[in-house]
Amino acid sequence: MGTPEFAVATLQALVENQYNVVAVVTQPDRPVGRHGSVLQPSAVKQYALEHHLPVLQPVKMKDPEFVEQLRAYDANIQVVVAFRMLPEVVWDMPRYGTFNVHAALLPQYRGAAPINWAVINGETQTGVTTFFLDHDIDTGRIIMQRPFAIPDDADVEYVYDGLMRLGADICLQTLERIIEADGHPQSVSQEDCLNSLQLTADTPLKTAPKLFKDNCRIEWNQKAKRVYDFVRGLSPAPGAWTMLVAPNGSEAMLKILRTTKTGIKAKGRVGQLTVDGKHLYIAAEDCLLQIDELQLAGKKRMETRAFLNGMKDIENYFVR
Repeated sequence: MGTPEFAVATLQALVENQYNVVAVVTQPDRPVGRHGSVLQPSAVKQYALEHHLPVLQPVKMKDPEFVEQLRAYDANIQVVVAFRMLPEVVWDMPRYGTFNVHAALLPQYRGAAPINWAVINGETQTGVTTFFLDHDIDTGRIIMQRPFAIPDDADVEYVYDGLMRLGADICLQTLERIIEADGHPQSVSQEDCLNSLQLTADTPLKTAPKLFKDNCRIEWNQKAKRVYDFVRGLSPAPGAWTMLVAPNGSEAMLKILRTTKTGIKAKGRVGQLTVDGKHLYIAAEDCLLQIDELQLAGKKRMETRAFLNGMKDIENYFVR
């Protein structure tokens, strides 16, 4: 059960390792194009069809017709990767239960966007967890975990690719454990994990809420390192953004896609733009942040040098 490219790696690993994948469950085809007249199948569906696997695409997971279709396949186990919340009638159906491959080290970063938020928060390590599904989101008993290092210059694309491969590997290892234990492998309660974390008001549990336009906006009145991490945590997609304000007061949305920390103390107000030769800087709370790659609304992604070539009086602009 999965939808995006991230889930394809795990499905591919199951197929190539001779597991009997009796069916694939994915989201309904999504309308694309200017008028929504073209239906785009998910990455998982495309792979499934290429390998002649039956595909189910329920609109509602509790739909009685879908539930009966799924039950008819008589699967021993269900594997979930980047899908949606399942009702008990679905996750409790197989003899060996249902487990999820989650792109974080649970119980930290429960939620829809764990890869992004780990980078946004400046983590030096994340990982992959497999756990049995239960009634709540990302709270079930942990079966296995594998860590993954996050370099300071890595963006989401790098971490995504690494966790995608790691997730496929840990899925196979988890299946082996479940089969060897006849459906009852050693597992750990997340409540026990929470107790060992010694959470406080200053160090709360970190979550990974879904990304929307509003929570992708850059707040410049914070330290440059926080802005740097925020930008790479949303790059290349969906992209951190800000409003570029011209001297006449007009505004345009500007995505910031790659930056460099400078250590140069900021002067003037937060959000002020500075040009030094072919380099563009924006003032954060403490330091200047060098802007290396950006995208103005309606334009293509570009290097800063190309952006500056088309802008006059850029030092009279600011961002907010």
